[in-house]
Amino acid sequence: MAALSRAEILARKVTGRTERVDLPGDDGAYVVVRGLTRGESHETVGATTREAEVIALAHGLVEPTMTRADVEEWLDGDMAGSIQAVVMMIQELSGSGDGQGKEYTKSVSGE
Repeated sequence: MAALSRAEILARKVTGRTERVDLPGDDGAYVVVRGLTRGESHETVGATTREAEVIALAHGLVEPTMTRADVEEWLDGDMAGSIQAVVMMIQELSGSGDGQGKEYTKSVSGE
């Protein structure tokens, strides 16, 4: 295989992989998420856990898309467990799930 060109490298910003995350309850509610780009994950460095979650959700939600203000309203009003499942899937898709890089996980989690 040949080396990638500059254009090919720059086109690799986000993988096409998305995942559906079912929210708790029997109503069939779900969201669709993607992993963060490296640049997006860098926005979480030095952030509190809440700020890191807001950043991750605002960038990682594909369906529906939400602003940071929308995400903060969601965080304040929904069950913690349902949101945690969404954040964990974004982390996994970002390459920062269990065993996928301690330092990278810290940067996405804000710890």
